[in-house]
Amino acid sequence: MRQRAGGGARSWLRLYLAVAAGGFRRYATYGTATAAGVFTNTVFGFIVAYTYIALWDERPGLGGYDQAQALTFVWVSQALLAAAALIGGGFQEELQERVRTGDIAVDLYRPADLQLWWLAADLGRAAFQLAGRGALPMLAGALAFPLALPADPARWLLFLVSVTLGLVVSFALRYLLGLAAFWLMDGAGINLMATVVTIFFSGMLLPLTVFPGGFGEVVRTLPWAAMLQVPMDVLLGEHAGAGAAAGALAFQAGWAVVLLGAGRLVQSAATRKVVVQGG
Repeated sequence: MRQRAGGGARSWLRLYLAVAAGGFRRYATYGTATAAGVFTNTVFGFIVAYTYIALWDERPGLGGYDQAQALTFVWVSQALLAAAALIGGGFQEELQERVRTGDIAVDLYRPADLQLWWLAADLGRAAFQLAGRGALPMLAGALAFPLALPADPARWLLFLVSVTLGLVVSFALRYLLGLAAFWLMDGAGINLMATVVTIFFSGMLLPLTVFPGGFGEVVRTLPWAAMLQVPMDVLLGEHAGAGAAAGALAFQAGWAVVLLGAGRLVQSAATRKVVVQGG
């Protein structure tokens, strides 16, 4: 029985690894779009970097960062922008379209979990975007500006773990958006609203530590903070020490569990809706 269970688990793992690899290959075929994205991210990075320089010249130490840390925030954000789908993109629009056309019924008949299938595909997409669209803008920023990049390999490892958790949180939020199409049918409006909220509350516009008082404390507890602000603080050493780093990762993992659980509940309700309607 144990051998059979172990073989089944390995089969499921191979399936989702294949789905993730398929997601990676799918986006790797869009060479022109990737090159355009690299160019856009780099240009936008320079614009934001010089804006930050002017801002930090006027307000040194703003948000608890020196200017080099602020510039690091800019360029690492550009590297993560497409991977974490901070300004839209990803799978949710495709999922919404499949709901609208009824093709979601085919997905539900697959011998695979719907949520895990889309998660694997989105992580494959994110891996390509991180390597294909994130590395070059980051390199350009490092060559043009004095960045506060750590020399400690352990901190880079913690950063990669934090980025992975942030990608899962991003997926979980967008999965809920995708499932909303079962009731809304047209997801354009909610997608736009979600993009605006993500830009503001993730730290992409400004680090969340810049926001003052109680408002700043609240926004740093929301799930969007787990997508960018927390990974950035891990990289910059703001969570120094094993306990602080573990707390930051636990914050991300907690939101990932909560949002994935919410997605599971909404998926169950959506599945019942399909069955009731004869889908």
